[in-house]
Amino acid sequence: MPRISICILFLLFAGRTTFAQPASKTDSFVYACSPCHLPCDTIRHSEPGTCPYCSMPLEKISLTAMRERIRKYLLVPQQSVTVCFYLQDGVEVLDFAGPMEVFDAAGFKVFTVSRNKSSIKAQGILNAVANYTIEDAPPADVIAFFGGETRASTSDTALLSWVRTRSRSSAYTLSVCTGAFILAKAGVLDNLTATTYHTAIDGLAKASPSTTVLHNVRFVDNGKVITTAGVSAGIDGALHLVERLKGREFARTVADLIEYDKWVPEQGMIIKN
Repeated sequence: MPRISICILFLLFAGRTTFAQPASKTDSFVYACSPCHLPCDTIRHSEPGTCPYCSMPLEKISLTAMRERIRKYLLVPQQSVTVCFYLQDGVEVLDFAGPMEVFDAAGFKVFTVSRNKSSIKAQGILNAVANYTIEDAPPADVIAFFGGETRASTSDTALLSWVRTRSRSSAYTLSVCTGAFILAKAGVLDNLTATTYHTAIDGLAKASPSTTVLHNVRFVDNGKVITTAGVSAGIDGALHLVERLKGREFARTVADLIEYDKWVPEQGMIIKN
C-alpha cells in the first residue's frame, strides 16, 4: 500500500508539472493582474504592484504565459473594430500584410475591397480576390490604403470619390507607403502633415502642395488621418492605431504576439491640433 500511494502521488505531481507549461530558461517575465476576466487581464506591467484598472494584485508570469492569456482573451467574442483594406492591382505585399497581421492579432475584423470583382496581382506575385468591391463594401471604423502601383488609382475618378466619402465616414484613415498618393489625389491630405516612402517624399509634396511632407518618421498621426513611411513602417502605423484604440500595453502585447521587436512608438510624429 505505501508503494502504491507513493506511485499515485508521483503521477499526480507529474501531471501537474506537465500541464503547468513552465517557462523555458530563456523566457522573460512580466507582471499582470490576477485574472479578473476584464480587458486589463491583457495588460502587462514591468514592476509588481496592483492593477490600476481593477486593483487586483499583479502576479509575475512568463511572457509565454502572457501571450497565451492574450490569445485566449481574443478568442472571446467582443465588440470588434472593423478595418477596410483597399487593395489595388500591383499593391505591395508587405504594405498590407504587415498591418493585416497586426489588426488580426489585436482581434479587429479586417475585410478587403478592390475596384471590381477581378483578381488582383500583388507585387506581380500574389493573386488575390477581395471580399467586396467599392459598390458593395460595408462601412468600417478604419479604412486603409497601400502602396505599390498607384497610378491607375490616382486617375480613377469613381474610386477617388469613394475614397473621399469613406474617409469622411470612417473614424480613421490609414495609408502605408505610396498609398498616401491615393489619399492626396482624393484631397484627404489637404492642409495636413504626412509621410510616405522615402524616395517618394518630393513626389508627394508636388502632388499635394498644401500637405507638409516629413522625412525620417515612421508614421504621422493627424488625429483622424495617419500616414506611414514605406513597407515595414506600416506595421508601426498599425501598432500606433492599436495603441490609440486599446492602449500602449495592449499594443505592446500585440507586437510581442507577432514577434515584432522593432516597434519604437517615439519614431512617429503626432500632430497636436
